[in-house]
Amino acid sequence: MAHTNKELVRELREVGYIKTDRIAEAFMAIDRAFFVPQELQSRAYENVALPIGDAQTISQPLVVAFMLELLGLQEGHKVLEIGTGSGWKSALVAFLIKTSSQTSHPKPCMYSMERIPALSHGARNAIESAAPDLLSYITFIEGDGSKGYERGAPYDRIIAAAASDHVCEAWKNQLIIGGRIVAPIGESIVVVDKTGKDVFEQREYYGFSFVPLIKGE
Repeated sequence: MAHTNKELVRELREVGYIKTDRIAEAFMAIDRAFFVPQELQSRAYENVALPIGDAQTISQPLVVAFMLELLGLQEGHKVLEIGTGSGWKSALVAFLIKTSSQTSHPKPCMYSMERIPALSHGARNAIESAAPDLLSYITFIEGDGSKGYERGAPYDRIIAAAASDHVCEAWKNQLIIGGRIVAPIGESIVVVDKTGKDVFEQREYYGFSFVPLIKGE
């Protein structure tokens, strides 16, 4: 069992969930301990989901790594995140899309949606402590993530943190052609690539468990 962030990253690489140096760099830069409740700090580097309040969890590290590897983020991407939660994944995504001063990419940005205001506020505070420079890339939105966020569309990538029974149509509509969605559906993680107007290709990876996506009326 890992006892430090460095050990956690090494463990995730050894078991094959972190495959690329860029994802490893993000995990090293964004320490999970900043996003775990104070009373669970001794378990921050365990490869398990942990409660963060309001019947929500901070995801298992291997699941976060697996989803980020599938997402294929690049510098300058515009991203919609469904379910801010603890803010850990939000910070990892922001780290992965930020541009270096030597690039000509457009300024990256992400919209992170959360239906529970206390979690959204807590995530902002955690990111401010862990990596304050990343806050300029993130817009926090309180609302029903199943409807996406039309105002910020279209998106290069959409990632969800809670399980629905299908890929929401709003997400598909708000994705660019050539874009990708990574989302939990039931007990699977699915990857949806938009290859043309209303044309999608889907892959499915079985054997995962997530809190449910709670939709508005």
